[in-house]
Amino acid sequence: MEREVLSIKRKALRINLDDTIYGTFAEIGAGQEVVRNFFQVGGASGTVAKAMSAYDMTFSDAIYGSDNAGRYVSEQRLMKMLEHEYALLQERLTDEKYARKRFFAFANTCTTLNYFKSNDPHGWMGVKFQLHHGEEPNEVVIHVRLKGTDALYQQRTIGGIGTNLLFACYWYYDQMDDFIDSLLDNMDTDQAEIDMIRVKGPLFANVDNRLLALKLVRKGYTDATIFGANKEVYQPKDMLYKKDILCLRGRFRPVTLVNEDMLKRGLDCYRKHVENPDNILVLSEITLNNLAGDNEFDNKDFLDRADILCSLGHTVMISNCHKHDMLINFLDRCKPKSIGIILGVLNLVELFNEKHYKNAAGELLHYFGEIFMRNTHMYVYPCLSDEGLDLITTDNLKIPESLKYLFKHLKSNGFLIDIPNVDRDVLHILSTRVIQMIKTGEPGWEKMVPPTVAEVIKEKCLFDYPCSTQIHKV
Repeated sequence: MEREVLSIKRKALRINLDDTIYGTFAEIGAGQEVVRNFFQVGGASGTVAKAMSAYDMTFSDAIYGSDNAGRYVSEQRLMKMLEHEYALLQERLTDEKYARKRFFAFANTCTTLNYFKSNDPHGWMGVKFQLHHGEEPNEVVIHVRLKGTDALYQQRTIGGIGTNLLFACYWYYDQMDDFIDSLLDNMDTDQAEIDMIRVKGPLFANVDNRLLALKLVRKGYTDATIFGANKEVYQPKDMLYKKDILCLRGRFRPVTLVNEDMLKRGLDCYRKHVENPDNILVLSEITLNNLAGDNEFDNKDFLDRADILCSLGHTVMISNCHKHDMLINFLDRCKPKSIGIILGVLNLVELFNEKHYKNAAGELLHYFGEIFMRNTHMYVYPCLSDEGLDLITTDNLKIPESLKYLFKHLKSNGFLIDIPNVDRDVLHILSTRVIQMIKTGEPGWEKMVPPTVAEVIKEKCLFDYPCSTQIHKV
């Protein structure tokens, strides 16, 4: 049944008219935009126990405590707000008249466009709430990037998303597709980008936050999302800010010895081009082009790959940046120190394939300009020739005559760098062949993947390995 999309006012009013939903609104940085919706529609006395805005930093620190980073629009600040406000509800509202109340604490910390239009408007929002009186609370946290060039417009967007979020917690908690869809009800991605969501608590015990992150990308709410080896979802800019980012793009279905060698040799090269090797953050990136439709089987296939990468200690990015310039634009928005992209030489051949362009020389000039103007280098991994004797590198790559001078410019100026000392013994391995062998039970595939990968595939029955397993659910 198709979900009914309610207006922001109707959502606020429906919450106000439910005499069991009761709690606190704490908003800092951009005013009290969310609670204003509840006051304006009427009946707020049945919902709002307290509304506050600790706008001054000294007041904010006095109430919620300070932190070493001194950041006020941050996840850490949001979590302190939620914990403090929810604890006060439980401590102070103990009379009999609150016996049926389902408590919630809503908090946000946001910054809108400043007077000089020189900042990056964004915000953290969260809700800590009970579905039933007396039970353990649940928690939902999101991060929002605000768009547009008008601060008032952004404030209204904050108010709308916050109201949508609180409504979703009580009406869509058991339908996560509807939950995520509803966050931008009555608005669109031209107003805001939601690039992180994380849930926890008894209501969400069977929800994998990585699948929610994937849904954000699939629904076009953000261009990319990131989760770590610990399977926790992170806000991209928080993780990538001022890092030297090395990105290996692939399908990883599954990770093979070729992938492992690409990353190892590529990392060796990248270390020579950064000031501080300890500042490097390695990403394994999968694009939506490498993931199929949005259904249960595909969710399992995605988590199979994610589990493999997490078992190897990788940080994983899921993106809809199928072109390299789109990926670089996204990463650059996170303000890194430098960017390195590892790609196979055959992928580079496709970049210079004239059939993909109406005006190859002009389009490629713009394309590579978008990439390399942002302190970016591409590290090119070789492949075996058709005869299997020689390596194909940028030195002997066949480039169309009309593009050879552009190619020479990129190579001679160090934008394209060959990865040396590769393991020739693994270059014959194809992931499609490995998958076929796993599914059919053909022996020998274990020697084509890292030992840890083989263990995880067998233990968790991944990629249709012939044993029983449970399907991941969300």
